[in-house]
Amino acid sequence: MEWFGRSYQNYDFEMFSASHFIIIALLLIGGFTLYYYRNRLILQNGRKSEIGIAISLILFEGTYHYWMFINGSWNVSHAIPLELCSISLVLTVLLLLTRKKIIYEILLFTALLGASQAIFTPLVNYDFPHFRFFHFFYTHLMSIWTVLYFTWVKGFRPTIWSVVKLFVFLNLLMPFIMFINKMVDGNYMFLSHKPKSPSLMDILGPYPWYIFSLEGLLISLSLIVWLIFREKNGRNKSIADNQNALN
Repeated sequence: MEWFGRSYQNYDFEMFSASHFIIIALLLIGGFTLYYYRNRLILQNGRKSEIGIAISLILFEGTYHYWMFINGSWNVSHAIPLELCSISLVLTVLLLLTRKKIIYEILLFTALLGASQAIFTPLVNYDFPHFRFFHFFYTHLMSIWTVLYFTWVKGFRPTIWSVVKLFVFLNLLMPFIMFINKMVDGNYMFLSHKPKSPSLMDILGPYPWYIFSLEGLLISLSLIVWLIFREKNGRNKSIADNQNALN
């Protein structure tokens, strides 16, 4: 049961190793496949697949918390799903189950900016075939693929107001997370202090000013994402209308 244990002595993950490059390749291949076959996928309802993926994400996340518990690593200071990628996972499940546009509008940015960064620069100690390797990369890949699926297949597109909604969402969430951090001595979303290892935050100023710098950087990157994925013609509206008619 080493593949489900706490020790990573035999599963030490290295960035840009063979297993890491395979994950990056899967990310790109999956995204290309969704885009290339989008017209075929439009003709399919896909509701069972959406619900099945949502259930698989719930099971993976539940098993992850069970893994932490039985290995003595579950602690309220770091195990609550309040990191940006954990929030993206929750939003992914909700989007798959509800198909709500407002959830898509927030997930588009948190997945493409947060989960994609986690794929390319993963903070994970466990390599293939450890359970934690599968959990980490499966959940992050699905967050990205789900939002691309809803963009290219379901016809959802962001507007400039989507960026505003993201800003409001994060700023309503931030005081709550800062309160939780204080209560449990945590550092969710790095709102208590910078990470101990070198990071981008090192050039964004001291605490608490780096938080405002991060927020400004996130909004700037979100505007770029909006420019790339915004609706450029009437095609996406017709796709969305056809999907609504099917469902």
